[in-house]
This record gives sequence, C-alpha cells and structure tokens, in this order.
Amino acid sequence: MKKLLIVLGIMLLGGVFNALTLSAKPVIVTVAAGPFDDIVTALKQGDVNGLSRLFDSNVEINIAGKSNSYSKAQAEIILKDFFAKNPVKSFELAHQGGDNSRFGIGNMTSSGGNYRVTFFLQKKGNTVVLSELRFENK
Repeated sequence: MKKLLIVLGIMLLGGVFNALTLSAKPVIVTVAAGPFDDIVTALKQGDVNGLSRLFDSNVEINIAGKSNSYSKAQAEIILKDFFAKNPVKSFELAHQGGDNSRFGIGNMTSSGGNYRVTFFLQKKGNTVVLSELRFENK
C-alpha cells in the first residue's frame, strides 16, 4: 500500500508539472533590426525618411542610368520625387553580402515599372551609413 501511494504521488506531481509546462506562455525575444534590415524595410514601403536616416554625408544615387552624388538633403528630395512617381508595390531582397561594407540587391515592383535595386552600406566610425542606391530598369 505504501508503494502504491508513492507511485500515485509521483504521478500526481508529474501531472501537475506537465500541466504547468503546457500552460506557460512562450517567451518571445525581439531583436532590434540593424541598419541593413532598416533599409530593406524602408524600400518595401517606399519610406524616404527611413532611408534618409542612414544617409552618408554624400550619397551616390543612380536612377535608370542617371547617376550623381548628392548631399543628404538633395538625396532626400530626389528619392521623394522618385517614389512619388513610382509608388512601391513590393520589394524582395534577392542577394546580400559583405562584412564591414554590406550590400543588398533586390527586385522592386512599382506602379511606374520594375527595378533592380542595389544598395551599399559602409561602416564609418561607430555607425553604418547608406552610401549608394541604384534603381535600374528591368
């Protein structure tokens, strides 16, 4: 009888432990997005402000073969005009790479056409900056 009570006690404790484990809510850990992910998100949304926060002091922008180096303020105006004429429907990242300087290549579908988008990030001191953006007609 004593053995039966011990076995029942162990089973009861096991059942309580199992019930508590199943009812526990999972812990969700969020990791802050880095500059690379911020650029991808901004491109998906056509968010010029999201892009401009990471601009280098001068940014190389190439739109359909027309390339120039712009100040932050100028680059923001150029991109606002581009995205106003080409509202983004979708952006999918196709390739990425690099270590100290990173790059991403993706495909953007907009109401104004389809573009292959390439962007370059580089580390300057303790920050990462967006130094170049290319929008090439597909």
